[in-house]
Amino acid sequence: MNELSYDLIVIGAGPGGYVGAIRAAQLGLKVAVIEKEKLMGGTCLRVGCIPSKALLESSHNYHAAKHQFSDHGIAVQGLTIDVAAMLKRKQKIVTVLGKGIESLFKKNAITRYTGTGRFVGETTENGHVIAVANNEGETRLTGKSIIIATGSVSSPLRGITVDETHVLTSTGALEIDQVPKTMAVIGAGAIGLEMASVWSRLGTEVTVLEYMDKVLPTMDQDISKNMQKILKDQGINFQLGVKVTKAEKHPEGGCVVEIDGKEALRPEKVLLAVGRAANTEGLRLDTLGITCDARGRIPVDTHFSTTARDVYAIGDVIEGPMLAHKAEEDGVACAEWIATGHGHVDYNIVPMVVYTDPEAAAVGKTEQQLKDTNIPYKVGMFPFMANGRARTYGDTSGFVKMLAHADTDRILGVHIVGKHAGDLIAEAASAMAFHASSEDIARVCHAHPTLAEAIKEAAMAVDGRAIHA
Repeated sequence: MNELSYDLIVIGAGPGGYVGAIRAAQLGLKVAVIEKEKLMGGTCLRVGCIPSKALLESSHNYHAAKHQFSDHGIAVQGLTIDVAAMLKRKQKIVTVLGKGIESLFKKNAITRYTGTGRFVGETTENGHVIAVANNEGETRLTGKSIIIATGSVSSPLRGITVDETHVLTSTGALEIDQVPKTMAVIGAGAIGLEMASVWSRLGTEVTVLEYMDKVLPTMDQDISKNMQKILKDQGINFQLGVKVTKAEKHPEGGCVVEIDGKEALRPEKVLLAVGRAANTEGLRLDTLGITCDARGRIPVDTHFSTTARDVYAIGDVIEGPMLAHKAEEDGVACAEWIATGHGHVDYNIVPMVVYTDPEAAAVGKTEQQLKDTNIPYKVGMFPFMANGRARTYGDTSGFVKMLAHADTDRILGVHIVGKHAGDLIAEAASAMAFHASSEDIARVCHAHPTLAEAIKEAAMAVDGRAIHA
């Protein structure tokens, strides 16, 4: 094998790509990774999960100082917002984590190539040929196996003219350098509600526009109803069941948003957050005979294999939830399959988290899904208003909802609205991975006082024996 030949080449250094590369290197493969951005980590690290959580934390602290500190006997005078400092802190976090990936590549002897990778339709005795192009020219690599991990991009919407200054995607929304007076958010999914929360806490009048008749439409109905009420009480306005037909910069300043059958809005900023689409542009999949599905995703089998031999795809470019942690699991399983012939992901227990305040989190089936498939079930619910730790936090909003099979008591789904819901859901996912019953969790001793006690109580409530509610 020559210097530019590898056992595995990964195209894309996002959560799926870099994690898969590290796992493959751990298993003894010679690995190269192609990434066009200077900083590795993908959308999640650079302009997604991490920077948005940094701004959510900063805006939460400002809001708490302004509205909640007095309840603790803490008086704050002269409170101001320094958006530039918030953005600087956010970028520092991103940079540190990006450099951490570089260190992990060095530790695992992974070679990184900066540029865009594409297939050229050629194979040699060392595998598929990949061309890597950058400002300095083009380099050709060969790999026995290839993993496509190029992630996703913000989905467009007809009539919406994005310029990332006035009409923004989540990328632009993370770079706003002054608090806008008004903002319209198109889409009431996780990204839309998180960004709405950031700017609403900092003083922006936010209106969320959603085509469906509820927020977080893919989540359990109890989460959807509860989150809408909570966020409305926090000052976020909602227009549900509406169709946005146009959004663009207005010549007199700000933006104009046209809504079918309703009066147009004139917000200062517009955020388009209607989901994401697989990013396969420029890969030249046609040279391999790979045809994407109707939604632009790469079809794969249960082992991530595409229709081209020794070419695999993971993460947002294939079917399934577009979540960083799902992509990571794909990366590990795919690397293990390539190296050992074994690798598996249980997509029934991929958790989802919305990082509003309070957070929403879920794993497994929703109640509606169980009804639609005629699966008999029991429900156990426990409110955080009856949880001692939630009282000490000063935030008793939300609940834990557990769904268990009516005959076997096996846990089928857990849904949480509440403080640190994203951390709490891990217990439910772990239990479900081992096919636990609600009785199993109910019998486990949980430390007191903790928010996790609400999970135990919800498990007990499945059998009608919650203690504190």
